[in-house]
Amino acid sequence: MSEDQQVTVIGAGPTGLLTALGLARQGVTVTVVERAPGLQDTPRAIVYHWSTLDGLARLDLLDDAGRAGFFKQDYAYRVRATGEIISYGLAALDGKVERPHNLHLGQGALAAVVLDRLEAFDNVRVLWGHEVTAIEQDATGVSVSVRGADSEDVLRSEWLVGADGAGSAVRRLSGLEFEGMTWPERFVATNIRFPDDREGWAQSTFYLDDVYGAIIAKIDESGDHGLWRYTYMEDADLPADSIDDRMPRFLSAVFGHEVADRIEVVATSPYRMHQRAASAFRVGRVLLAGDAAHATNPTGGLGLTMGLFDAYSLIEGLGAVVTGRASDDVLDEFARQRRSAFVDKASPRASSNKKLLFHSSDPVQRDRDLDMFRRMSRDREFAADVLYFTKTLESPSLLSV
Repeated sequence: MSEDQQVTVIGAGPTGLLTALGLARQGVTVTVVERAPGLQDTPRAIVYHWSTLDGLARLDLLDDAGRAGFFKQDYAYRVRATGEIISYGLAALDGKVERPHNLHLGQGALAAVVLDRLEAFDNVRVLWGHEVTAIEQDATGVSVSVRGADSEDVLRSEWLVGADGAGSAVRRLSGLEFEGMTWPERFVATNIRFPDDREGWAQSTFYLDDVYGAIIAKIDESGDHGLWRYTYMEDADLPADSIDDRMPRFLSAVFGHEVADRIEVVATSPYRMHQRAASAFRVGRVLLAGDAAHATNPTGGLGLTMGLFDAYSLIEGLGAVVTGRASDDVLDEFARQRRSAFVDKASPRASSNKKLLFHSSDPVQRDRDLDMFRRMSRDREFAADVLYFTKTLESPSLLSV
C-alpha cells in the first residue's frame, strides 16, 4: 500500500491537474491517477470565459496559457434562415473587470501547460495508464485500488478527488447517482483548417439553424489557414463510423462549396450530450469535480467553466482542510455551492443556449430570443450585465462562510 500522498486526484484533465497544482503550491502531497497513457487532445472545450482567467492568474498560469492560445473579445450570431448577423463583444466589460477577454486554447493544450508546471514540484506525481478498480474509506482516509498494465497498487490518502469525467469511476464506486437526462442527438466536434479571410465571421460564431446549426470558434492564429473548432449536431441513430461521409454536406451548407472544398479536417470527436449532476458532490472523504460531478451540453462553453471554478474552490477549501487551517465543514459548503451553481444556473442556461442555436424552427420565437443579443450589440451597459453571468457561476470564498 502506498501512503505517500495526502490527496489522490483521479483524472488528468484540466480540472484534476489544476486541483493538483493548487494543492501542491500549498505543500500538499498529491498523486494524480489517469486511465489514459498520456494527455488526451481530442476535440473538446476550447473557450475559457473571462471570469475564469483570474483563477489561472492566481496559479501563475495565465501568461503561459495566453502564449499557448490567444485572447479575444468578439462574438456573433448568424441566422441561416434570414442572413441576419448580430455582433457584440466583451469590450463592454472594458474598465469594469481586470481581464475583459476570453482565452481560446484547446483543453488538452491547457492540460499540457499545467502538467509542465507540475513537473517542478517534487510533492506531485502522475500515474499514467492506471485504472481505478475499488474505493474504500474510513474515518481517517481513503484507499483507492488502481491497476496498471503490469501492476496493481492501493493508494492511501486523507482525501480523494474524482475529476475523471462524465463516466466517472469514482462517482460510480462511491454509489452516487448521475441525475438528469441525455439529449437524443449526437454532437460532433471537429478541428478544421480553412481560410480566415471570410468577412462577417467572428472568432466565436453561433450559427443558428435547426439542421445545420453549429458553434464555430478559432483555436489558434497559425497563418492564413488557422485551426478552428467546428461543432455541429446530428441524429444519434446515424452510424458513428460514417460521420466523415456526412460531414461535407454540413460544411458546404454553412461555408459554401468553394470554401468547404478547401477545408482540411484535422480531427473529429463524436459524443453524446448530457444535462446531469451527481446526487452529491461529497461522500465522506470523496469529492467530485468537473464532468465527474456534472455534465452539460457545450453550447455556450459552460462545462469547462464550471470545472475550473470547481478546481478553484477545491484548491482553497481542501487545501485549508489538509493543512489544518479549516475544518472539513467547508467541504460540505463546497459541495452545496458547486452543485447549486450547476443545477440552478449553468445547466438551465446551457439548455436554453442549445434550444436557441439548434432548435429555432419557430421564426416568431427565434426573433424574440434574439432580441437580447440585438440589444447587446447596441447597448454597452446591458451587454456588460449579460456578460457578467459567467462570473455568477464562481463560488464565494469557502473560508469566509
